[in-house]
Amino acid sequence: MTFSRDRVFEILGTVPDPEVPVISVVELGIVRDAAQRSDGTVEVTITPTYSGCPAMFEIERDVVSALEAAGAPSVEVKTVLSPAWTTDWIPETAREKLRKYGIAPPGPANDGGLVTLVRAKPPVQCPWCGSRNTTLKSEFGSTACKAIHVCKDCRQPFDEFKAI
Repeated sequence: MTFSRDRVFEILGTVPDPEVPVISVVELGIVRDAAQRSDGTVEVTITPTYSGCPAMFEIERDVVSALEAAGAPSVEVKTVLSPAWTTDWIPETAREKLRKYGIAPPGPANDGGLVTLVRAKPPVQCPWCGSRNTTLKSEFGSTACKAIHVCKDCRQPFDEFKAI
């Protein structure tokens, strides 16, 4: 059975991210590449959202399970750290899924890794009502990649997926 890169990405497009299940590991941008070797092994290259991501072992297991269920004779997951993952790899369609799920999607990441000095970060748009009349409550939410905000208009709390 042949597993092209496109077929692997299609299969893994059904594997939800364990921390944000509304988007897949492909939509999150952590599945970087895939190829079938001459011995039939399907090799999948992933990049963690950050080096200490606690969900990576679960993601690796889910990737292997999904491909084996689709008939892959064997699967090898290779983790690469360079280039570092960025929220810029999340496509607009997945950002909209985050918004509908109640998580403010990330804005653009800082270009080139340059540090810029600003007086204050602009307010994050509420995914529930669209207001920018929001306030940051905590830099860290349920995971290190999210921050907690509250909308002053609709009074709903919400997570923001931080731009990295």
